[in-house]
Amino acid sequence: MSLRQCLTGRLYADPGSRNAARLRRMYATGRGNRTAKRYARLWAWVFARGWAGRRWVTLEVPGRSTGKPRRFPLGMADLDGHWFLGSMLGECAWVKNVRAAGGYATLLHGGRRPVRLVELDPSISAPVLARYVEQVPGARPHIPVPPGAPIGQFAAIASQYPIFEVLDAPAAR
Repeated sequence: MSLRQCLTGRLYADPGSRNAARLRRMYATGRGNRTAKRYARLWAWVFARGWAGRRWVTLEVPGRSTGKPRRFPLGMADLDGHWFLGSMLGECAWVKNVRAAGGYATLLHGGRRPVRLVELDPSISAPVLARYVEQVPGARPHIPVPPGAPIGQFAAIASQYPIFEVLDAPAAR
């Protein structure tokens, strides 16, 4: 598995492929298994340094219980000049941490960028979810609608996959 294959989606093109099935197994419980956590640490490190394209970032947000910084490697989607983060696993740790932090977080990509993440209402998030599946290949095995499907199919599942708009925030709260 090469960096280029991962970032361009060649590994995930067919949701029925062995690679896609392996990825789904890594997150079978909604949380990453040991292998997924190792990959997450590696990708968080790579994305934080800005070594991948600009859509690949590391989200740093305080843990909702401990307050200690937690890092998550994520892909962003752009639509109409705005950037968005989506959760391929639905209600997962980073989503809960962002909500607990009032939407305040930091994006790492060759530097630190304080941001405010504003959750979109599921009634309007379907076009963004469609764009996310199109642009973030690692999400494809986890979201049951293929790229290029009608928006109505994305609208039917939008409430299960939180989407956040990325806005600039002041450095200190």
